[in-house]
Amino acid sequence: MKSEKGFSLIEVIVSLAILGIIGASLLGALGTASKVLFIADVRETAKNLAESQMEYVKGQSYDTSEYASAPIPAEYGNYTATIGVESLYSQASNIQKIAVTIRHQGNVVTKLEDYRVR
Repeated sequence: MKSEKGFSLIEVIVSLAILGIIGASLLGALGTASKVLFIADVRETAKNLAESQMEYVKGQSYDTSEYASAPIPAEYGNYTATIGVESLYSQASNIQKIAVTIRHQGNVVTKLEDYRVR
């Protein structure tokens, strides 16, 4: 046999196996990155909604029992807001603790608390 230059079958198979392992790793990393971006988007949207709900409450007249939440835009249909009010020290107190809870598909994503003085 003549001495031919080129790759042997074993070298090609090993190269393809290494390439397959690298490709599978990259696909796994892309899947993980996609999940992380989705979770970050949900959290950031919830944070922004909580802040806008808090500003809405602060713009309403002082109420000792409860505040209605601001309407949530239609593009955020999977989000809901709950506003809790707690008078501090006594019922006649002028200080309230306002808690805004944002849920995404029924799961609590964020809770924002602040105080309001009459």
